[in-house]
Amino acid sequence: MSATRPTLKLTHSGALQALDGALRKAEELGVPQNITVVDEGGNLLAYVRMDGAKLLSRETSMSKAITASSHRQPTSRLDPRNEIKLAIAGGGRLTNLEGGLPIIIDGHCVGAIGVGSGTGEQDVEVARAGLAAIGAEDQKP
Repeated sequence: MSATRPTLKLTHSGALQALDGALRKAEELGVPQNITVVDEGGNLLAYVRMDGAKLLSRETSMSKAITASSHRQPTSRLDPRNEIKLAIAGGGRLTNLEGGLPIIIDGHCVGAIGVGSGTGEQDVEVARAGLAAIGAEDQKP
């Protein structure tokens, strides 16, 4: 049995491409957003707060990205019965709010994108545009 395995990594350039795709969709919708892109370990790679985006949505966009990366699924899929327990256990960093999507490439989760400041549907639409910009798989929430 091998002690290592090859992995795919989301690059800074890839994170910026995802961010750009999401920004373009947010501008098209006319909804200023906070957009966060993290790697597979939940580490920040790229972030923007568009002019007019809600200040506290900075925190929710980060939590959405971390949750989607950690659970390798859209944020809206967590069992609602466990939401509070997970939030406490995760130091307040986990959320079930819509708008967090894992970045899946060739079947591997390489990170996630979290979007906040619009409605849940708008946040998901903007996040999906970020996935499309880098050719990532889209897991429907």
